[in-house]
Amino acid sequence: MFSLKEYTQEILATIILLLALVALRMITAKLIRRFAASSHLLEHRTNLVIKYTHVFMNILVTISLIVIWGVETKDIFITVSSIATVIGVAMFAQWSILSNITSGMILFFSFPFRIGDTIKIHDKDFPIEAEIEDINTFHVSLRTKEGEKIIFPNNLLLQKGISIMPAHYEEKEFFD
Repeated sequence: MFSLKEYTQEILATIILLLALVALRMITAKLIRRFAASSHLLEHRTNLVIKYTHVFMNILVTISLIVIWGVETKDIFITVSSIATVIGVAMFAQWSILSNITSGMILFFSFPFRIGDTIKIHDKDFPIEAEIEDINTFHVSLRTKEGEKIIFPNNLLLQKGISIMPAHYEEKEFFD
């Protein structure tokens, strides 16, 4: 028969772990928002990074809860390997999506260019010079001088050489 006294340690450890999760989620969200504010990053990009870190923390807490409640290591490995196999097969064709998400995270934290910058993408076959309109999770929206809108995947943006063009100022004659 089920008795609370038998599972006191597990219940206490679960409560502590869940409280730690809540505290860590709040702390990381504040730190990411502080970093974003100091770097003048967009709110929706900040929220995406916070969402990704929270998902990662939830996965770690779930694994910790499994260990706390005494699931056999052998059973954990069988379950994880089965899930990894299914995900691996399903995601093999979708590797570019994961690559774009990862690239979006790298662009968020390293942020070599900003919205409004004019960049030149050094591609032998299709060079592009355009202004950055938006940076999303999967792609960057660019606008050429001719008004053409180009959607460029984040992973390709990290693979190509990029020049950030200086701001163009109108040539004015000055008279004394």
